[in-house]
Amino acid sequence: MRASSLHAPTLRDPPRDAEVVSHQLLVRGGFIRKSAAGIYSFLPLGMRVLRKVAQIIRDEMDAAGAQEVQLPIVIPGELWEESGRWAQYGPELLRLQDRKGGDFCVGPTHEEAVVDLVRRDITSYKQVPLCLYQIQLKFRDEMRPRAGLMRGREFLMKDAYSFDVDVEGAKAAYEVMRGAYTRIFERCGFDFRMVAADSGNIGGSLSHEFQVVAQSGEDAIATCDASGYAANVELVPLAAPARAEVDPKAPAPEVVDTPGAKKIDSVCKALGIGPAALIKAVAFVVDGQTPAVVFVRADRDANEVKVKRHFNARTLELADAAWFAKATGLKPGYIGPLGVHEAADKAERLLVAVDAEVFAMPTAACGANAVGQHRTGVVPSRDLAELPAADLRFVVDGDPSPDGEGPLRLFRGIEVGHIFYLGTKYSEAMNATFLDEHGASHPFEMGCYGIGVSRIMSAAIEQHHDERGICWPVALAPFEVAVLALGKSDEEQAIAAELYETLRGAEGLDVLLDDRPTRPGVKFKDADLIGFPVQVVVGRRASEGFVEVKVRATGARVDVAIEGLATQLGRAIRAARDGSALHLELGA
Repeated sequence: MRASSLHAPTLRDPPRDAEVVSHQLLVRGGFIRKSAAGIYSFLPLGMRVLRKVAQIIRDEMDAAGAQEVQLPIVIPGELWEESGRWAQYGPELLRLQDRKGGDFCVGPTHEEAVVDLVRRDITSYKQVPLCLYQIQLKFRDEMRPRAGLMRGREFLMKDAYSFDVDVEGAKAAYEVMRGAYTRIFERCGFDFRMVAADSGNIGGSLSHEFQVVAQSGEDAIATCDASGYAANVELVPLAAPARAEVDPKAPAPEVVDTPGAKKIDSVCKALGIGPAALIKAVAFVVDGQTPAVVFVRADRDANEVKVKRHFNARTLELADAAWFAKATGLKPGYIGPLGVHEAADKAERLLVAVDAEVFAMPTAACGANAVGQHRTGVVPSRDLAELPAADLRFVVDGDPSPDGEGPLRLFRGIEVGHIFYLGTKYSEAMNATFLDEHGASHPFEMGCYGIGVSRIMSAAIEQHHDERGICWPVALAPFEVAVLALGKSDEEQAIAAELYETLRGAEGLDVLLDDRPTRPGVKFKDADLIGFPVQVVVGRRASEGFVEVKVRATGARVDVAIEGLATQLGRAIRAARDGSALHLELGA
């Protein structure tokens, strides 16, 4: 490809709404353009990266025995009614009607569609195991799309679905996909971790995320260096600490006035204590209608995944303060665990739970369930003994690993893949069955496996960039080599064109020839911004048989003889297509 005919409009300044580096550089580098909030058009450079990511995925999915299909992006609502998710999924599901009034949705995921496909054709145990996958646009109507491609509403995704006759077969398929995903992300050149995860709206009983290590990541991951344990912080179980011993001489709690103090910092200031000595209340609404309150130490955060599981909730949201006050008579900012049921209106509707760590506090302060008042001198193991205790908090740095092998360390990650063992959640609901060798009918055991294809672009940039722009891994780069034709003479231009043809022909590399009639500085800046792994500068010394070669990731530059250069570049770049670092040893 010649740059003079490539549509790659680079920009000097990032867009105002760009929150993360990858969003800034994808727009500035001419890879994407915003169409609407969370919806982007992909320009030629962006499409080249997407195709490379998709090809890596196809290679490994095909090698794992999966078969590619194309499912409809617009799915009949009746299928979602069968699975039960039409009413459950929430406002992220984009619903629409056709001209006849039939209900449809734009697919955010395709469990229903693939189950419907399989149940029509697969009827016998002899036809499984089966794994089908697709690479297709999805749409989820995120309330707050952000971070460019990392949290968009429309996105390109690879989703796969396995069908087996029994649990053993389904878990074997899960392990095959686990291995395929590991190879995919290794080939993408990622520093990543596979971590235990929550299944969320998809469902199922076994789930792992593949997290790319990046400070800008939305997810917090906990790892134990001693044992290799890794999990999303939402899922890390924490053992209940020993309850504090009760001093029989400890006085009863005292109610004190705290006018205007309802936030943690103002309460602590009024009482002269730190957050670790205060119990805070976090108000929720369960299944859209039931008020619930969870009590944790004020220097901790309530873990919504754990809270949702504790209350066996289908949905869980933070409660609006006005709604909660109207529903319970309790005013957020002054809610405390001692006497909470007695203080609440319609107490039988109020769900209450206390994080187990609270009971390890020797004494504590908390809300008094009255505006402008708090209690001091509360002894949780004595005064709150009748309230249910559970593991409801997030892990923090230094907490003990669940496997007992050492402390946990936290880091940020970008989720690029997620695998689930579903069991019969969808096959039972949708009556997708097969006949065994005895003629008995059984639901399929299923798994599903997703990869954010477009998100991989952002994740790669978050791991591979510097102050000048993107540093693509060879495997993902839109072009592996950029030949920058700087010379003005016919001879120098001919040398650049010949080198370009040799690299893309005999060596089979992806090469861009920057033949634009523009200043050298513009070509250098664009090459760094776009992130070509290797830049070959054909300038004044070309007539002497030398060019300058620059490795983008390291910034190393060296003058190299043109003779034999193509062979050396071809060998090094082909070796790096498996995701390994580019090793280019060139002599002057």
